[in-house]
Amino acid sequence: MTVVPITSADLDAAEVSWFSALCSDDYQFLGVPDGDLRSSWDNCSGIVKEAEAQGFRNILCPSSYQVGQDTLSFVAGCAPITKVINLLAAVRCGEMQPIMLARTLATLDHMLHGRLTVNIISSDFPGQKEPSPYRYQRSREVVEILKQAWTKDEINHHGEVYHFEGLTTNPVKPYQTGGPLLYFGGYSPDALDLCGEHCDVYLMWPEKIEDLEGRMKAVNAVAEGYNRTLDYGLRVHMIVRDTEKEAQEYAEYIVSKLDDEYGRAIRERALDATSLGVSHQAKSRELADEYGYVEPGLWTGVGRARSGCGAALVGSPDQVMSKIDAYQKMGIRAFIFSGYPHLDEAKHFGQKVLPHLKTCSLPHEYGRVPATTPATPLGNGVRV
Repeated sequence: MTVVPITSADLDAAEVSWFSALCSDDYQFLGVPDGDLRSSWDNCSGIVKEAEAQGFRNILCPSSYQVGQDTLSFVAGCAPITKVINLLAAVRCGEMQPIMLARTLATLDHMLHGRLTVNIISSDFPGQKEPSPYRYQRSREVVEILKQAWTKDEINHHGEVYHFEGLTTNPVKPYQTGGPLLYFGGYSPDALDLCGEHCDVYLMWPEKIEDLEGRMKAVNAVAEGYNRTLDYGLRVHMIVRDTEKEAQEYAEYIVSKLDDEYGRAIRERALDATSLGVSHQAKSRELADEYGYVEPGLWTGVGRARSGCGAALVGSPDQVMSKIDAYQKMGIRAFIFSGYPHLDEAKHFGQKVLPHLKTCSLPHEYGRVPATTPATPLGNGVRV
């Protein structure tokens, strides 16, 4: 196995994060709606508070149009009810005018005292279908405008999508020097180029280890062309139990009431349902064995009832830790886990695995110092 170049040489610590199901993606049985697990403030904020109590370092707050809650409003609501956990807010580029978005994110960063991170998304909007190059060009320009707003006194941008001349940026500066870390996922050449030039953490969905390694090499080559290095992240579901057999039985349990036609409808309602990344998740299901495993411990059954991330690590605590260790040795040092139901699975992982992992909050591009203690804001806003 080849280890790709990484931002930090200290790979014995990783950012271990959880997921708050803002987009109506919380179930006891996949594909069977449960009123107690609906996308409500009470349920989703409860997941955030439990993740913080268990010691997770960050939590992804996803975005959707058809279902669920508004991401940025939700993150704002989490500011006064949390103390140390970071909030990873998913932002769909173009949804909000970029200068107004810069102001909103800077405000959130101050509310969170530097605990804001941002996941850049380039999907279509409802009722629209744009070519991939245009969507990534729009995202590129949004990110470039955000960085100007966060670091300069004036915005001057002349692009294919946006044009701004001589706009002052006071008081749009965020709490963190240079702004929040930018997480990004995408598979096309346009996506890799945007990430390699402007973003900080390249997020991947679960695939066979050799496929993940290939993706890391591809985006690293692009980043090197811009004289940059990236951190790498993996978004994957989690089923951990005392024994492998118990974990496998629980995996079968959560799909035991799934109607495959309804599962397909859930997948297709997502705006990214036809994306290249989603097609790779579907390919993994096609390559899996009769029990849904595409490689030992990686179960693709979750993808039968959701778009996007469609596989789970399944096993005993030792088996799960072994998989995480293998990923870390490849250069992955950010993990976003989730499970069904999300509150219960956060407790399972938090009690059975998390105490045995050395965790950190990913360092910022403007002060990349590994953090192995709960992250705290410094006077200059750089997080360590």
